[in-house]
Amino acid sequence: MSILQALLSGVSGGTIEVVDLTAPLSSGTPILQLPPPFANTIPFRLEEISRYDDRGPAWYWNDIHTGEHTGTHFDAPVHWVTGRDGDDVSQVPPQRLIAPAVVIDVADRVAENPDFLLEIEHVREWEATNGPLPAGGWLLLRTGWDARSGDQDAFLNANETGPHTPGVSVEAAKWLATESPIIGIGVETVGTDAGAAHSFDPPFPCHSYLLGADKYGLTQLRNLDRLPPTGAVVIAPPLPIVGGSGSPVRVLALVER
Repeated sequence: MSILQALLSGVSGGTIEVVDLTAPLSSGTPILQLPPPFANTIPFRLEEISRYDDRGPAWYWNDIHTGEHTGTHFDAPVHWVTGRDGDDVSQVPPQRLIAPAVVIDVADRVAENPDFLLEIEHVREWEATNGPLPAGGWLLLRTGWDARSGDQDAFLNANETGPHTPGVSVEAAKWLATESPIIGIGVETVGTDAGAAHSFDPPFPCHSYLLGADKYGLTQLRNLDRLPPTGAVVIAPPLPIVGGSGSPVRVLALVER
């Protein structure tokens, strides 16, 4: 049996589970809200073209209206000023869209502190138990935040001081970008940075450091609790939008059972 035949046999036979890490995309999908004077993306919207009627008697289809960074989406290097000379989303090498993944679970800490930040020491503690981060793989940060995804206010968790959502410290973001072997970070929140990252130095360090290092981001993931700490494979192909800074993406994980 070839390797690909063995993979298909495992999927059909149930020894390899396919876990959908993607949040459904609809008009109710939470979206990032930047304060004035910054511009914001539009909510997702379907516009019906025809539905088995005089506009098209045998077919149903829609136009879609959405931003590149709406719902579960992929951040390409060119999304941030530090990666402005890097790849757009159509230029990301396809072999990098299938990669190993590890899960660092900090949901218990986030339950106590929504502003929790992942530090280098937390990664080192995880590595002491699970082994090194995977070369060319994803670090997926489980915070339990996907439980809030049905309510924009709860998901953004903002008050007069700004949004309060978990993320990665400046030092950890720089280390993940420049010293770790990963290709990117995946999170359950609206963006790869913490809610308070606008006040960090530099601001939004995950975007600044990782995208500037030719690495990637995945956001608004769910079902990370169904993945093991190590051993999963993530498939994350964005739309190849020429000149695009990102794209909605259907993220799947393969897990041996």
